[in-house]
Amino acid sequence: MAFAHDTQAALESAVYLANSALEPDTLTSLGDLGEFFDTFEYTGERPVEGDLEPTRAIRRTLHDLFVATRDGAVPQVNEILASARAVPQLVRHGDVDWHIHATTDDRPLAERILVETAMAMIDMIRADEMIRFDRCANDDCDGIVLDLSRNRSRLYCSTACTNRAAAAAYRARQAE
Repeated sequence: MAFAHDTQAALESAVYLANSALEPDTLTSLGDLGEFFDTFEYTGERPVEGDLEPTRAIRRTLHDLFVATRDGAVPQVNEILASARAVPQLVRHGDVDWHIHATTDDRPLAERILVETAMAMIDMIRADEMIRFDRCANDDCDGIVLDLSRNRSRLYCSTACTNRAAAAAYRARQAE
């Protein structure tokens, strides 16, 4: 199933953010937050020092949302949207055609991330595509896998975990 650009972008950025809490923590400075902001092309004012801790604080919420069942994700999504008093609107900016924002660019970054993620999760829940989220196949990793591939074959949360698994498989073959 193909997802709208804003759905895919919101999910990719939120999974990246949730996984940034894994060891080693990759969101420890304003520079890290600025890089995240730029990489995922967020709109609005660039992050300031006061955005760092609130953004770090939502990582557990995002993680819990992605590992929830379909029915379990619904109240979480509804709570995020109600707390932010989200009002969906069609917007167009930059090179991106019409899409939905449910909060304004002047709201705190952490709130915008949560609301955009909740809006994307609505698409996932309605399409019964929660199977697209999984935990990393590496036993020692608690990372979230977002698999938007056609054949749903992604197993690992990152290139690092993919490489560790490949190296372990290689060593096992050599040991035989």
